[in-house]
Amino acid sequence: MSDEINYKHNPLNGVGLKQLVTELVDHYGFEILFAYLNINCFKTNASAESSIKFLKKTEWAREKVEAFYMYEYKNLPRASKAQFALPPRDRIVPDEDQVGEPAELNLEDAEERRQESAQKAADWNRGGGRARSNDKKRSKPAAKPGKSSPWKSSSGNGASSSGSSAGSSAGSSSGKIDPWANSRK
Repeated sequence: MSDEINYKHNPLNGVGLKQLVTELVDHYGFEILFAYLNINCFKTNASAESSIKFLKKTEWAREKVEAFYMYEYKNLPRASKAQFALPPRDRIVPDEDQVGEPAELNLEDAEERRQESAQKAADWNRGGGRARSNDKKRSKPAAKPGKSSPWKSSSGNGASSSGSSAGSSAGSSSGKIDPWANSRK
């Protein structure tokens, strides 16, 4: 029974970072790479050596460049959701997916993609994504009128009038609540 996974069909198999960056820079140039990837190593003091040095240290940027190599330069069909969750070097490329000609990229298309991405991010922030995180914040019970919070006290003594022992256990013997008391020890 063979449980080994065949990664040989992945175009990144056997390709080092230096070769990958060199191929991309030779074909597209730094300006196109920065426009599509938005990674500063392709804009500020751009050179193959400095880009390789940065990409070796920065995993998210390296994976972004590797995915660009696979899906733009090698023109493979997009990965499934399950495969997309994996780093590009660990993805299994089906045998029927063949490497194609590099995609023709230009700065105008890059700007359109950037605007679409910004619009999607704005929509996400305005709608589902931001609202979900705010709902968690709103789900905390608010202090009832007339009762003080153990964190803020209008009377200055910090005592909670809720009668709950959980709220009063955070206080010190002087009656004032200091949420940072345990970290100062």
